Order: sequence, then structure tokens, then C-alpha cells
Amino acid sequence: MSPSSAPALPSRRRFLSRLALGASAATVASMLPRPLGAFGGLHGGRKLGVALVGLGSYSTGQLGPALRETMHCGLAAVVTGSPEKGRQWTKDYGLREGAVYGYDDMHRLADDPEVDIVYVVTPPGLHAEHTIRAAKAGKHVICEKPMANTAAECDAMIAACREAGVKLSIGYRLHFHPTHRELMRLSRERDFGRLTKLEGGFGFRTGNRGWRLNKALGGGGPLMDVGIYVIQAACMAAGTEPVALTARELPKTRPELFSEVEETIEFDLEFPDGVRCSGRTSYNENYNRFRAESQGGGWIEIEPAYSYRGVRGRTHLGPLPASDVNQQALQMDAFARNILDGTESIVPGEMGQRDMRIIDTIYESARRGGVRLEVPA
Repeated sequence: MSPSSAPALPSRRRFLSRLALGASAATVASMLPRPLGAFGGLHGGRKLGVALVGLGSYSTGQLGPALRETMHCGLAAVVTGSPEKGRQWTKDYGLREGAVYGYDDMHRLADDPEVDIVYVVTPPGLHAEHTIRAAKAGKHVICEKPMANTAAECDAMIAACREAGVKLSIGYRLHFHPTHRELMRLSRERDFGRLTKLEGGFGFRTGNRGWRLNKALGGGGPLMDVGIYVIQAACMAAGTEPVALTARELPKTRPELFSEVEETIEFDLEFPDGVRCSGRTSYNENYNRFRAESQGGGWIEIEPAYSYRGVRGRTHLGPLPASDVNQQALQMDAFARNILDGTESIVPGEMGQRDMRIIDTIYESARRGGVRLEVPA
């Protein structure tokens, strides 16, 4: 389609009117907490109990505090290898006696009626093991991203949850942020025409970050840790998954630090209908952005794009309304509602498996010198 035949772009007034009254606003409203009575007294009206597995910085800084704000779920237990951490969490959150478990006795969660959901927040190399243990204990599971070290591990996790009859969701918090939901709406409803040219990057400069630089525990470097957000945004904007890609790892400037994992990697994702995304991620560069352009000249840009707070979006028509929601609280409440309502998560295990297929293919292309590879279905 030539620019002259592209759909006319909406005026700013008409676009903002649609944003305020249309599908984006409706979907954000649908994620807001409902009174517990709306669930017909399931679980006696009590909040569903969450057990956090792994008490690192994400649990301490984000998930624990978010569970003070959630309406449909709350902290019921923790699983940790540190008795000292367990005692501190018991003090800080008023946990009941017996609510602290070790990794070796996760099976005892099966006998704990206060725990309905297990949130796996250990390093990626342990996600498959801990998710499968939680499923065997009969608990619904949220697994933090990336889902696992490989797509094959993801398959095993999905199978274990299916066999146990429990739900599996991935910690893709940005699917619950209004700005990213607007990106998905623009892809679906094409206010600006079809989004065709995509670009994103997420990187930061790191020192010794423990498991993140350990290939067995982290599965890889920045691509696994933060580059996955760029992949997610690209799939949101394209409305589907890539069919092929190329990638290259850049030379290491600090090889002594990045002896096991990549320092910086670039990738080019090819989606159906000619949509392409240029992505970059690094542990040695600072950026946090995503941009999508349409064939008609419209665009949406999000910067910072992937942060816990302060996500900001704008389009060629002007800035989008700022909305600093608690992403983690919305994410966990939404999963609790899936369980109570008998509905499916919008960020299921299959989505995590999709992203690992893409990541596996990016690494393989980079290993082979940037050869173009099809992404396995």
C-alpha cells in the first residue's frame, strides 16, 4: 500500500476520545479489583494464598510489597534456602507459624490449605524444577520470566501443570500496564494503520551480578534477562510471533566479566506481512525504549518502556496519559481472578514457551554468524 492510499490517520481529538472510551480503557478497567463477594463465596471469600519461592531482590523489592496491595490474593508462605531470610519475612509480613519452607521440602506445600498459588522467583535455571514441584503439590503456578533455560524445559513445565490440573502463568507484568495495552490495541484496531517498522532496546551496565552471569543459572546473559522484554513488545505490536530472524553477538569489551554469557547482542525479527523489528540488548549499554511506526506515518514510542515505575508513552499526536499502576499487583490479582473465575491467563505458559523458542533461535543464529533462521513453530 502506498502512503497516498494508506488509511487516513485520526485527529488527536478523535484518537484521545477513542483512548478514553474505547477498548483500551475497557480492558484496563476489566483488570481493576472486584469485591471478593463477586466470586460467589468461592474459598469462603478469603484471598487466595501465594507462596513466594525465592526471596531475592525481586521478591523483596517488588512482589512482597505488591502483595500488600492486592485484593484477591495475599502472601501466605515463603520458600527459601536461608532460615535467616525466612525469619525476617515472618517478622515483616506477620506470617503464620509453619509458613516458611525450604527448597527440599516444597512437597509439603501439598498439605498446606492456605497456599493456592506458588510464584517461582528463583534463577531461570531452577524454574523448571520448582514449577514442576509446585504442580505436583497441586498448586497453581506463576513462573517469573524467562520461563526456563530452554524451550524443551518449558514443554516439561506445561505438561506437568496440565497433568496436575493446575493453571500456569508467566510473570509478564507489562501486559497489565495501560501503555503496553494501548500498544496492543493499536496493533489490533489499526488506528494509525498497520504497524510495520519496530525498534526496541533494553540494556544496562552491570558489574558482578551473581547468577545473571552464570550460564547454568541464568541460561544466558542480557537477552534472557532484559532482551526478552523487547521480544515481548515486538510481539505485542505485530500481533503475532516472528517467523524468521537473524542475530549477531557483538565483541566483548569486558571479556573477563562475560566469560560465560553474551555482553551485547542484536537481533532482527521478521513477522508475517513484512513487519520487522530491530532489537538490541546489553549488560554494557544503557537504554530502555520501544518504537512502532505505521505505513501511514503514525507512530507510538514508549520510553522508558520496561521499568517497574515511570513507563511513559507518546504518539505522533502527543503524549499518552501517564499511569503508574503497580504492575505486579495487577498481574497477581489477574491470575487469582483466573483461578476464581475458571478463566485462562492472558500470559500463559505457552507464551513463555514461544519466547524461549525465539530466544533459542536468536542464540543459534548468533552462533552461526548471523545466518537467517526460521523460528520453530
